[in-house]
Amino acid sequence: MISDPIDRRRFLLTGIALVAGGSLARGHNGTIHVTIENLAFAPATVEAQIGETIEWTNKDPFDHTATVKGGWEATIPAGHTASHLVTVEDTVEYYCRFHPNMRGHIKAVP
Repeated sequence: MISDPIDRRRFLLTGIALVAGGSLARGHNGTIHVTIENLAFAPATVEAQIGETIEWTNKDPFDHTATVKGGWEATIPAGHTASHLVTVEDTVEYYCRFHPNMRGHIKAVP
């Protein structure tokens, strides 16, 4: 039995994190949510089924993009959202054209 209050909190937080697992970004409607905040995509890596939608929410005070070199681009204005329907070709690395150090990864699965 865990008796120390700090150990109990750590145990509970670890359990919550394990139960939540990779589902933190996935909404109930088949939309995968990615937040843009402090010049970063969170989560930076998502696994999406073909036909699902990825929606980026920009919480930064300036515009961003989700750009695939030689492929598609979604412009995400400050304070707004943009989305992309995942296709079979969408196992890709993407970045922000305005802030190239911002990077993300999409893994498309059947």
